[in-house]
Amino acid sequence: MKPSIQLRMGQQLAMTPQLQQAIRLLQYSTLELQTHIQEILESNPLLDSDDEDEDGYSATDDREEHETSGEDTLPDDLPVDSAWEDIYETSGLSSPGGSRPEGDDRDPYETQSEAGESLADHLLWQIHLTTMSEQDRLIAINLIDAIDEDGYLLEELSTIEHSLAQELGIENTPDIEDIEAVLHLIQRLDPPGCGARNLSECLRAQLIELPADTPGLQFAHTLTDEHNLALLASHDLKALMRRLDFDEATLQSAIALIQTLNPRPGAQISDRRPEYIVPDVMVRKQGARWRVELNTEAIPRLRVNPTYAAMVKRSDNSADNTYIKNQLQEARWFIKSLHSRNETLLRVASAIVEQQRGFLEYGDEAMKPLVLRDIAEQVEMHESTISRVTTQKYMHTPRGIFEFKHFFSSHVGTDDGGECSAVAIRAMIRKLIEAEPGDKPLSDSKIASLLGEKGIKVARRTVAKYRESMNIQSSSERKRLSSA
Repeated sequence: MKPSIQLRMGQQLAMTPQLQQAIRLLQYSTLELQTHIQEILESNPLLDSDDEDEDGYSATDDREEHETSGEDTLPDDLPVDSAWEDIYETSGLSSPGGSRPEGDDRDPYETQSEAGESLADHLLWQIHLTTMSEQDRLIAINLIDAIDEDGYLLEELSTIEHSLAQELGIENTPDIEDIEAVLHLIQRLDPPGCGARNLSECLRAQLIELPADTPGLQFAHTLTDEHNLALLASHDLKALMRRLDFDEATLQSAIALIQTLNPRPGAQISDRRPEYIVPDVMVRKQGARWRVELNTEAIPRLRVNPTYAAMVKRSDNSADNTYIKNQLQEARWFIKSLHSRNETLLRVASAIVEQQRGFLEYGDEAMKPLVLRDIAEQVEMHESTISRVTTQKYMHTPRGIFEFKHFFSSHVGTDDGGECSAVAIRAMIRKLIEAEPGDKPLSDSKIASLLGEKGIKVARRTVAKYRESMNIQSSSERKRLSSA
C-alpha cells in the first residue's frame, strides 16, 4: 500500500491552559482554593495579596451580590493594575484591613487550633505522673500501645505477657495478675474506661468513678453484666425485669444512668485537626426578597503588582523582560479565572435560592425536588459545570450552613400530579415519628398510609429506607419502657 496525502476536515475541542485553570479553580473547595492561591502568590512575583487598602485600590460601592432574579457581568479585559476590590467589595464580616468589626468581643485566637494529642499520648502523660515501679511502668506502656482510638484493648493479656517476656527475659516476666492490676489502673485514668476489653468492662469502669450516692448506681452495676446488656440491646425489658427482679422504676433509673456513660471513651481524645466549614456565599432576606452575596472574606484579594508591571518594556525581548511579561500574563489570567469562578458560583447559588425559597421560608417540608439539569438549564451551563460548583461549596442561610448539594433531591409523585422531594418526605416521616404515642410507635406501613392520606405515594420499603437513612430505629425498637 503506497503512502498518500489526504485532506480531511474535522472538529475537536482543545483545552487551553487558561481553560484548564478555570475548571480546576471551579472544583476547589474554599480551603483548597486558599492553599492554591498561596502557592501561586509564592511562585509569581507579579501577583500580590491586596489585604490592605492602598491609594488607588480602595473598595468600590458596587457590592457583589445577587437578588434571586439579578445578573452581573464580568469584564472581558482586565487592566494591568486590576485589583480584587475593583470587582468585589468585602462583606460585613470584618472591617477593612482584616480588623474585627466594632463590638465584636470574640477571642481572636479562639478559631486558631492545632492538632490535639492522641489518646496514647494522653494516657502516657498520666502514667509518667503516677508513682509506680519501673516494671509496672513498662507494663503500662505495652498496654497503652495495644489500646485503639475508641479506648478498647485490642490484644489478649497473654500476648502482652509474651511481648514483655521477650523484652525483659523469661525470669523477669511479670505474672498475668500483675499485668491485670496495671490494666485496672489504666482504666481509672482520664477518660475512665480506656483499656476495657469489652463494653461491659468499659461501663463498669466508668460506674466505679461515680459517687456512691448516685441514683441507680447499684442497679446499674448489675445491669452491666454482658448477658443483661444483650437483653437491653434487644429492648427485651420484660425479660430484664424478670431476670433481675427489678420493678419498672428501678430498671428505668439504672437504664437512665447507663445512658449517661460513654461506650467509646477514647473518642473524647482525638489528635485530628478540627475542620471548619467556611461558607462560600451568604444568603439573607431583605424585605420580601432573598439576596445572595459572595463571602469574599474567605478568599484573599489579589492584584497585579504595579511596580513590577511598570518594568515591562514593550519592545524589549531580553530574558528578564520576557520572564516579567509571562508572569504578568499569568497573573492577569489567574485573577480573571478567579473572578470567573466566583461569578459562576454566585449565579448557581442565586438559581438554587430562587428554586428553594420555600425551604428558606418554611423548612425541610417545603423543599422542592431539584436536579442538576434544572439549574444547568436555568443558568445555561453544562451539568458537569454545575456538579463541580456544587461539590464542597457551602451556603450560609438563616436556617444554617448547607452544602449546595443539600438542595438537590429526587422526587416522588403525588395524587394531584405534582411532585414531592425526598428531603420533604424525610422531614414528614421524622415529624410523624416524633409525635407518635410512646407505647404504640408507628410502623413503616402505617407511616406510608398516613403519607398517602396527604396525597404522597410512598411504598413501605421506601419509608424504611428513608427512616434508616435518618438513623431512626424500627417501630419494635422504638417501644418505650411504658409499653413493658
